Amino acid sequence: MGQGAMGPAGTLSLAGVLSLVGVLAGDNGVQPAGTPLTLDLGGTVPPGWDALSHSRGLDCWEVRKRNSSEWCRFVRSNPDCRLEGGFLDYLQGVFCVFPPRLLPLAVTLYALWLLYLFIILGVTAEKFFCPNLSAISTNLKLSHNVAGVTFLAFGNGAPDVFSAVVAFSNPRTAGLAIGAVFGAGVFVTTVVAGGIALVKPFTAASRPFLRDVIFYMVAVFFTFVVLYFGRITLGEALEMPTDAEEQESSGTNSGDYGEEYRPLIPSRENSLRILTTALSPLDYLKWRRKPWYWRLFKVLKVPVELVLLLTVPVVDPDKDDLNWKRPLNCLHILTSPLLCILTLKSGAYGLYQIQGIFPVWGLVTLVGSVLAVITFITTSNEEPPKYHCVFAFLGFLASAMWINAAATELVNILRTLGVIFQLSNTVLGLTLLAWGNSIGDTFSDLTMARQGYPRMAFSACFGGIIFNILVGVGLGCLLQMTSSQLVVKLEPDSLLVWILAGALGLSLVFSFVSVPVQCFQLGKAYGACLILYYLAFLCVALLTEFRVIRLSAI
Repeated sequence: MGQGAMGPAGTLSLAGVLSLVGVLAGDNGVQPAGTPLTLDLGGTVPPGWDALSHSRGLDCWEVRKRNSSEWCRFVRSNPDCRLEGGFLDYLQGVFCVFPPRLLPLAVTLYALWLLYLFIILGVTAEKFFCPNLSAISTNLKLSHNVAGVTFLAFGNGAPDVFSAVVAFSNPRTAGLAIGAVFGAGVFVTTVVAGGIALVKPFTAASRPFLRDVIFYMVAVFFTFVVLYFGRITLGEALEMPTDAEEQESSGTNSGDYGEEYRPLIPSRENSLRILTTALSPLDYLKWRRKPWYWRLFKVLKVPVELVLLLTVPVVDPDKDDLNWKRPLNCLHILTSPLLCILTLKSGAYGLYQIQGIFPVWGLVTLVGSVLAVITFITTSNEEPPKYHCVFAFLGFLASAMWINAAATELVNILRTLGVIFQLSNTVLGLTLLAWGNSIGDTFSDLTMARQGYPRMAFSACFGGIIFNILVGVGLGCLLQMTSSQLVVKLEPDSLLVWILAGALGLSLVFSFVSVPVQCFQLGKAYGACLILYYLAFLCVALLTEFRVIRLSAI
């Protein structure tokens, strides 16, 4: 398809996604009209610096410098310790609920919950968000090229993009987004790419490799320039996701979306049997032949998958029945809208009283129940209705709300861990958040390489991450803008931001020069160099964070 045809379609779909994300994020972090927008990128605060958080009171990090008896009062009275959005107040939990002597226990529980949030993000994106995006693109009759650069590209990077957007919605956590997008970029292009070369030496495809690296270097340079000048305009923010579309058209999309939910024996079944089978997240045949560690991980995912099956419909164009489950889909007419209003703004809209009498969630329940009954009466178990495609849009919205809710909790818990250990948001982003968001890419790419597809795995190291860095930063900045304030000010006061940008740029330059020199023959020496480079970068970043390395601020 030509560029002229691809552009409008891509712009239209991204506009729709932007509108959705704007609704999901609500008005968190949006300043009043006329107020300068400033994003604090975290890091060590130099003496005398008057940051946004300091204008609201003492920095929340100061709590660890106080006597333990004052922790709770400090957290409750300091505006900088208020977490934006989310269902749990992790700061008050660790400093008010747990006694000081049990602080290690609280940190352990938070770390386990953090890992589980990554599982929730992964399961939701892989088995619910992406399949519905695929169904939407099929129903809209989009070409593979346009679908790839819009819906599917956004679906593949959903956890990364949502994490970045949520982090950007609050100036105090913007450093998480910068650290995550740059940190994940360094990790994937060194550790994952190097691991592929170690596992399966191969000959890289010259033209796609050079194209991907050049696009990536341009994206990093553009982001570096924005950080250097400390501001981003509306036009620049809009240009970022537009640029990402062109590159993502060469990306790959893999994964089995819903094999576990297919009935073992297709036959005419009654509604109760269809409902119970559709709600089972386990494939017993697969369970018996899988190793113990797969079973253990599956047990952890079962509660998440069960809740998602109850609240998120999935339309699968590859199935004869399009994954139509009449009793469950009718139930989704009630549960999906209810989920949306109860997760939007942490349930604030759902609990709103209409005329001070009737709650919004009650109205949604009433309307949803009536529509569910009508749908059940007018449809059959054997054949999906003509309007079945509507469930793909409903499933897309519901899964997006789940991802946004999990990403909000993830950002809040990372900020809490930063306060506990007195770490900057940037270092948390380049380590925990970047590693967590890259787990799926790491395992899938290395598995692909072991199975004999190292070229495809190597290309995937560059394609998806370009989309994440441009769209994550672009959408995050767009959400910070108002009708009267079309410029977002960025203040990278931490040296870590520049180390991140420089490290990512140098790793790309290294590959850009060394791979052609090796005649595109990538072996174990190249892989070892990339992994050693990442370890060196990580050491420099952590030494800078703990002030062992002191350089003058840029």
